[in-house]
Amino acid sequence: MSVHFLRELVLGEVHARPFTPLTTPRRVLHFAFFTDLAAARADRDKLLALCATAGAAAPLPDAKHHRLTLPPTLGGGSLRWEQHSEFTTYTLDFPDESGAIFPPCPAWARFEAILPPPGPLLVAVDLQIVPAQAGLDLTKVFDPASLAVSAFDFGAALVATDFRADGQLQAGGGTVRLLVQDQGLTPQRAGALVQRLLEVETYRLFALLGLPEAHRLGPIVRRIEADLTRIARAMAEARDLVSDNALLDELTLLAAELEAEANAASYRFSASRAYDGIIQQRLAALGDRSVGEYPTIGAFLARRLAPAMRTCTMLEERLETLAGKLSRAAHLLRTRVDVAIEQQNRSLLEAMNLRARQQFRLQQTVEGLSIAAIAYYVVSLAAYVFKGLKEAGLPLDPTIGTALAVPPIVAAVALTVRRIRRHHGKETE
Repeated sequence: MSVHFLRELVLGEVHARPFTPLTTPRRVLHFAFFTDLAAARADRDKLLALCATAGAAAPLPDAKHHRLTLPPTLGGGSLRWEQHSEFTTYTLDFPDESGAIFPPCPAWARFEAILPPPGPLLVAVDLQIVPAQAGLDLTKVFDPASLAVSAFDFGAALVATDFRADGQLQAGGGTVRLLVQDQGLTPQRAGALVQRLLEVETYRLFALLGLPEAHRLGPIVRRIEADLTRIARAMAEARDLVSDNALLDELTLLAAELEAEANAASYRFSASRAYDGIIQQRLAALGDRSVGEYPTIGAFLARRLAPAMRTCTMLEERLETLAGKLSRAAHLLRTRVDVAIEQQNRSLLEAMNLRARQQFRLQQTVEGLSIAAIAYYVVSLAAYVFKGLKEAGLPLDPTIGTALAVPPIVAAVALTVRRIRRHHGKETE
């Protein structure tokens, strides 16, 4: 059997980014950085150097994720590296025996000195898994105004967060804290829960990147819509080709500007839709349930994320609708310009036809005059011939001979001129 060259790749895709078993208590720091192609390559080289320093196995050349155990000299714990299409994530987890809720954590600062961030930071999450604590006042840990609490995995875990940056990470402006209370989680279920929670927070921020783009494009779209309305009214009043051409040029510039803005925002809006779809899948897999008086994490995100996604979708639809309106207006105006040009061409052709007829008549007049002139010249030559014959002694009257020669000479000249004209006509054809 001949094996398809992509078989190994597609077989391994279902096992990509597997869950990592986690035990309680545990501290997890998760960061996502923007990385372009060059930054991603440099980041992979730094990871290879770190693996060599830690004495760990290096990732495969085409690997998109890798996990290694850090020695105590590098702060200990485990590091998970993942590379995505436009960002790279680092997830550092280590045992937490402090017994406190979110104590100061210098682990990332030590690690950052060894492996510098590969690009601008967007996502910073501080997740702590602790045993269930009865009577824990979450309002002293999180902001009560935005506190969301959910029971996950059929009540095996209680997760609380306020989705606010706490200010502990000075360089990035703070980490979003997630508190997971273990109420019967196995290490495998804990790993799956943590990974899904981190993915929800990561994709939430990347999905919301479409909102600033929508806010930026809003005034531009409104201006182009107003200009299109003005041009449409001017089209109804314009009556000359110069005005139509000026309006068509303005429409073309508007269409080009809109197309450039739409192309620039297309990737961001498409990515936001894709990230939002992943968030909904992860929330559905988590199956959160309400706990007490606080909203669930899914309800909190739906109330705040859904309007932002609708704004992006609405603006994307406005861009598409406006592009269609510009295309129709330009088509109508171009049709008017084409009709006006055709009318000008018809008038020009009529003038050319009239001028051609005049030239033909003039040619006929000149031809008649040329026949008379040539015949007169030939008759004059014939008169000299007749006079010479009389002087030679022939019984011939030059006047009568000249008179009799006129008709055949005129006929011969006319036939000759006509034959020459026909010959030229055949050569022209």
